[in-house]
Amino acid sequence: MNTLASFQLAYEQGADGVELDVHLSKDGHIVIVHDFTLDASTDGRGEVASHSLAELKRLDAGGWFSADFAGERIPTLDEVFDAFADKLYFNVELKSQFDDRPHLEAAVAECIRSHGVSEQTIVSSFDPRLLQEFRANCPDIMMGYLHVPGRSTALMDEVSHEARHPWHDAIDEAYMRWARDAGYLVNAWTVNDAERACALRDLGVNGIITDSPAATISALNQC
Repeated sequence: MNTLASFQLAYEQGADGVELDVHLSKDGHIVIVHDFTLDASTDGRGEVASHSLAELKRLDAGGWFSADFAGERIPTLDEVFDAFADKLYFNVELKSQFDDRPHLEAAVAECIRSHGVSEQTIVSSFDPRLLQEFRANCPDIMMGYLHVPGRSTALMDEVSHEARHPWHDAIDEAYMRWARDAGYLVNAWTVNDAERACALRDLGVNGIITDSPAATISALNQC
């Protein structure tokens, strides 16, 4: 889930930070939804970008996950920072359609700066063009490149950034040696297996992105 309740639960389970996916609503607000469409994670339908904030706020963003979270609303990035700026680090993944890219980048940068969370935020994306444009306008905010095995990273190799966020299966000793030599932090996703979490810790990754903070932290404390 990308909701205030899920972020609070992650904090209570001992997570250092949260990953969240940002989009622009039809009327220009930064909202937190995992997909480009509403169908999988709310009781709404259609693209996030085709709905106003008021329309999005009427949707149930928690009932699909569990009855315990029924009635949870789609949060804005402002609301997340207001609630957790003194508690968590933030991995803000840019989710943008082509025509709203410049607007999303500018809005996210302004939101990060206005809340004073630049030092505890990293902006990430699978799209090298998004990160290239974000870096050109926001050289002071850390960036991480999300990627999966088999996908070319040539475009991103030309963009200054601080971290690589690979699918965890791509990480081995050779990858970590390359990343250290290149000066990159490495944050692995999505790790829900205890044995794999321990192996990644031993390889020296800087961060582990998981759906289960409590279980992952418990595993790391025992291995």
